[in-house]
Amino acid sequence: MSEVLVVEDEPAIAELIAMNLRHAGHAVTVVGDAESAVAAVDRVLPDLVLLDWMLPGRSGVALARQWRSQPRTRELPIIMLTARSEEADRVGGLDAGADDYLVKPFSMQELQARMRAVLRRRAPEALEAPLEAAGLRLDPASRRVTREIDGTAREVKLGPTEFKLLHFLMAHPQRVHSRAQLLDRVWGDHVFIEERTVDVHVKRLREALGTVDCAALIETVRGAGYRLAQWSETGKAS
Repeated sequence: MSEVLVVEDEPAIAELIAMNLRHAGHAVTVVGDAESAVAAVDRVLPDLVLLDWMLPGRSGVALARQWRSQPRTRELPIIMLTARSEEADRVGGLDAGADDYLVKPFSMQELQARMRAVLRRRAPEALEAPLEAAGLRLDPASRRVTREIDGTAREVKLGPTEFKLLHFLMAHPQRVHSRAQLLDRVWGDHVFIEERTVDVHVKRLREALGTVDCAALIETVRGAGYRLAQWSETGKAS
């Protein structure tokens, strides 16, 4: 399941897309203008954005450029949806930072195929690229987690499950994940264990991160699950 943000100002089209994507198992948020889209992405970083070109107030092209200019959203997968079919328009959308460009009207089968292709292209990079948060660096290739303190890189000793859990949370920052979702994405849906087992591994992860003053990076969201907290420039969770 992917978290998809649909930015579309025509309610009928937005509802049709949302209904089909939810039926396919995606979690969908729908907004109708650029400012609402910015607020939604600031709140929770989605896995993919379906972005209409023509929006009230500010165009989807301008919004794509804004997201591409910011570190947090630079790698955000974007598919542009538009009635503009000229080659110059396609080039403009892609140059603005869209990963793909789909001309209206389109079939839901084609849209979902394009979504799978964009997510597939992004996935290998996300799996192997080093991740950083609050000065904490996780390198999937070497399977090392370090934090520089007083000019010295201190290594965090993690078990295999804690490493996978931290990797997943750092790859999806600020999103809240339920215990069931973490079991599915970290342990795999073929593993039958109690959801409370997640709490045990989170506790171990926090204890390990505590050795480099990063325990607060793993935040409990009451009644919902866990997330990687947003840290301010002072190094404190906010």
